[in-house]
Amino acid sequence: MKSRPLAIALAVIALLLAAACGGSSESGTSKPVGEPRIRQGEAAAPPERPAGREAEAPGPAETGAPDAERDSAPGQVSTFALDVDTASYGHARRVLAEGGRPDPAQVRPEEFVNSFRQDYAEPGGDGFAVHLDGARLPGSGAALVRVGLQTRGADPETRRPANLTFVVDVSGSMAEPGRLDLVRESLHGLVDQLGPGDRVAVVAFSDEAETLVPMTPATGRAELHAAVERLTVRQSTNLEAGLAEGYAEAARSFRSMATNRVILLSDGLANTGETSWQGILDRVKESAGRRITLLCVGVGREYGDALMEQLADNGDGAAVYVGSAGDAREVFAERLTTTLDLRARDAKAQVAFNPSVVESYRLIGYENRELAAEDFRDDARDGGEIGPGHSVTALYRVRLRAGASGQLATATVRWQDPDTRHPAEASRSLDERDLSGALWEGTSPRFQVDVVAASFAEHLRSREATAGLGLRELGRHATRLAETTEDPMVTELAGLIDRAAALG
Repeated sequence: MKSRPLAIALAVIALLLAAACGGSSESGTSKPVGEPRIRQGEAAAPPERPAGREAEAPGPAETGAPDAERDSAPGQVSTFALDVDTASYGHARRVLAEGGRPDPAQVRPEEFVNSFRQDYAEPGGDGFAVHLDGARLPGSGAALVRVGLQTRGADPETRRPANLTFVVDVSGSMAEPGRLDLVRESLHGLVDQLGPGDRVAVVAFSDEAETLVPMTPATGRAELHAAVERLTVRQSTNLEAGLAEGYAEAARSFRSMATNRVILLSDGLANTGETSWQGILDRVKESAGRRITLLCVGVGREYGDALMEQLADNGDGAAVYVGSAGDAREVFAERLTTTLDLRARDAKAQVAFNPSVVESYRLIGYENRELAAEDFRDDARDGGEIGPGHSVTALYRVRLRAGASGQLATATVRWQDPDTRHPAEASRSLDERDLSGALWEGTSPRFQVDVVAASFAEHLRSREATAGLGLRELGRHATRLAETTEDPMVTELAGLIDRAAALG
């Protein structure tokens, strides 16, 4: 293993070479691992984790306030696992629509941003296209930098078959009016959308778990619909038993050339058996290790956000929230059937900032997905599972050095092929001169929507003004962007911001 001085020296050399070469016009490229690592547009080999990093002050999940900006000294890079969760925004949307204010501990800015459509170009093949842009903030010496990662869209004609094991919460808390009805409606819709090569199993759980129908071809729709109709409210919530039974069924019927997924539908309010995500995942880790991914679908006004998010993040999966019939149709009838394949396993991003241009930086959100720098190329370290047509966006607030110019940052994404586990990377660099001089005039509408969504999340969890704007100003920008994009979700965002502003 290289010594600490040598690792730091290599990082310094890489950053100096990158600054000398420029590279803002370079296109993102993917490459197999094993080529020389210090080259134009590629992040330097990760240094050892700076001493004392683990002892930093607690992040927003603990304090409700964003992390402090981090010094961009040589060797400092930002590394995180990719995340396509959107449950935080979905639940906040329901709470605000009902006149409440979301719990700050349940607000995750990256999930707000990643709830919105992007306009990134897709890669020509599998893996990722890397997008990098930014804009200066007026009168502050600061800028916002956006890292956008995009996978190739789905091809329904060539997607692999799917083994789907639904694990459905039928505990007493699911008796809330409309809650279990919403689940049943969602499953009926999905069964009707599946192809002849797909298979479905249904597991129900309350205080105990029961397999209502074992893995059955989707062509047996009558049997599957009948199983969905047998979902009725029972007693307590033994989520551990439900997932254990679901994973066992998924493992018994595992197909190596299929997409194997457990889909948990629950309010996340576990109160019987093991109730911590660590204990639950320990119980199912052997089955989960067989390339069985997890989708957590949250429902209900009272919602165990922390449990469902951690199950998804640590169980090779994602978390979404369904609050209405429209949400259910989007998740199950429109999105799920086209994103059953995987494009990338254990995907991670690393952004190296040039310390001669950037004085400090702060990643907005992703606190629960942050990794040590040396974890980036450690393929045993868990990352995120990303499907077809998915985009992942990360925003950084950076403080620029006065008068400095040259390459500002290099963003690199690393992932493993879903079947072969062969690792690959893609990179892109951004030059300081390519920053837009006007946030609200010189950037794309989608960039501006990302800024509004992240700023709104920061207001909800800490009253922090990411772009220097209050809620009412953010609301005006959201209203303008709704007209520009003609996107109903942006229109809804503008209304939610106005509701939050009215709450004070």
